[in-house]
Amino acid sequence: MMRQRPLALLALLALCAALTLAPGAAAAPLGGVNAAGVGPGATPATIDSAVSAAKALHAKVLRAEVPWSSLEPRKQGSIDPQALALVDRLMGDASRAGIRVIATVDSTPCWDSTAPAALMRRCTPAEPTQANAWPPRDPAPYGALTAFLAKRYGAGLAAIEVWNEPDQANQDYLAGPEKPQHYTAILRAAYPQIKQANPRVQVLAGSLVGSNGVFLRALYAAGIRGFYDGLAVHFYNLVLASLRTIHETQLANGDSTPLWLDEFGWSSCWPRQRTQQEQGCVTPQGQGVNLANAFRSLARTPWVAAEVVYKLQGSPREDFGVLGSGGTRKPAWAPLAQALSAPTLGRPSPVTLALRARRGRVIASGSGPVGDYMGLEAFQGNTLRYRALFTLDRFNRYTLTLPGALGTHGLTVRVFQYWAGLGNYAQRNI
Repeated sequence: MMRQRPLALLALLALCAALTLAPGAAAAPLGGVNAAGVGPGATPATIDSAVSAAKALHAKVLRAEVPWSSLEPRKQGSIDPQALALVDRLMGDASRAGIRVIATVDSTPCWDSTAPAALMRRCTPAEPTQANAWPPRDPAPYGALTAFLAKRYGAGLAAIEVWNEPDQANQDYLAGPEKPQHYTAILRAAYPQIKQANPRVQVLAGSLVGSNGVFLRALYAAGIRGFYDGLAVHFYNLVLASLRTIHETQLANGDSTPLWLDEFGWSSCWPRQRTQQEQGCVTPQGQGVNLANAFRSLARTPWVAAEVVYKLQGSPREDFGVLGSGGTRKPAWAPLAQALSAPTLGRPSPVTLALRARRGRVIASGSGPVGDYMGLEAFQGNTLRYRALFTLDRFNRYTLTLPGALGTHGLTVRVFQYWAGLGNYAQRNI
């Protein structure tokens, strides 16, 4: 918990309201799910199953990886027919289901990789290796491949996402130094070629995991402006607060393109584990509540174009799916399906608050909707005496002990979520 400067809280509440709402009724963001792509291990059966499940969830978009290294494993312009057949299968299934695809294209083939010699010796077209994460020597062939996809699939694409998580510290997607410069070169090679092939295909840049704006500012400095139609972001912690911070960074840099939240979610690994993939575990029921609350919170946010849950089906090592690793529906399936079918109906969970006195101090406790910082204000009469900023625990609960100097009588306490401001708050007297 930390203190908030006296005027900063009111200013932040006003900013939150301004950033979240706009005059008139905003259309709900495109809703969908992430599913296994068309890389190694994909089969027509896995693709059919994924699209069928996405349709049953009422998804409007499906995000899937389309690895460059799978499509052009041996040389530029030589498309692997088996890999292309899988992409055709995905796009055909999705079209018949009324779903559009966000194709995330990454993974440098061996013939264009800048990986060190030790990694290149192990690079093979037959399977993914660490060398595929290194940027291309020449990004122009990447641009040509994305243009090929734009021309071939056109209206079936919700967007082409240029690479995946270039700022990810694990080096799994864009390895090596000077990441902003390498990523910008890839983006600048892809965007004009995609637009020449099909001007209507949306191009997503960023694919950011960092929410403090540092990498995005580095991308602006490297020259990404004018080479994308939207910014993709992947946020798992404080999703709403992270979106707001990145949007503020955009506005401060003269960028008004929409955000595509095309990865977010919660793992239902509690109580078996406490963390998974560096994210806090929640209960199976909590996963569903969180997903529904995120959709309800974002339903009328005009600067968010899409919200795509990670992910459709879990695996033995990951519990982020709304389907278990064996394909059974988890408790989160129903609330997600409802949110996807009617994204503008309903409201996020209310903020709750209870007060009790203990050993000369007031203890405030309760719950709230997931995704953002919470604020507490304590008044004596009309005088604001105390203010705090805090976050909820993994169960969306909180317990705060107020300073003893406030006493235990004659207090009015108010708690609210920053995203909703005073549109969703609880107030009690003691």
